[in-house]
Amino acid sequence: MSSSSSSSSSSSLIRTGISLDRELLKRFDKVVRQKGYGSRSEAIRDLVRDHFVEDDIASNKAVVATITLIYDHHQHNLAEQLIQAQHDYKGQVLATTHVHLDHHNCLEVIILKGRSADARKFADNLLSFKGVKHGKLVLTNTSDIHPDDISGV
Repeated sequence: MSSSSSSSSSSSLIRTGISLDRELLKRFDKVVRQKGYGSRSEAIRDLVRDHFVEDDIASNKAVVATITLIYDHHQHNLAEQLIQAQHDYKGQVLATTHVHLDHHNCLEVIILKGRSADARKFADNLLSFKGVKHGKLVLTNTSDIHPDDISGV
């Protein structure tokens, strides 16, 4: 292995080699092209980062998340329930975006931070409300989030 420093004094890149089956490499190169990566190395770095994000999520570390909901805004007290749940969430709701899709349906995107288990529990709670038609939780993290920076943790 050889080491080469990047232009930044605080980071360095290490050159390494891997062996892959020909068909696996062919499929990987197709993904590299489809996603617009400049090199295999960029794609591999993203795969490695994604692995560690998933590991952090599974370990109940600090995360940022979005919850996307589609719901019937005519459902009695649903808007109030959604607001109250956001106030009660253990982590911190950073922002909410609300869009009227048509006469009956609203889309709401809730951006939050907290522990991954708390975020999942919060999302599951919202998705169980009568009148919520569909929803999705997306969790991610960044090494810059320190657990002490999360309210209620």
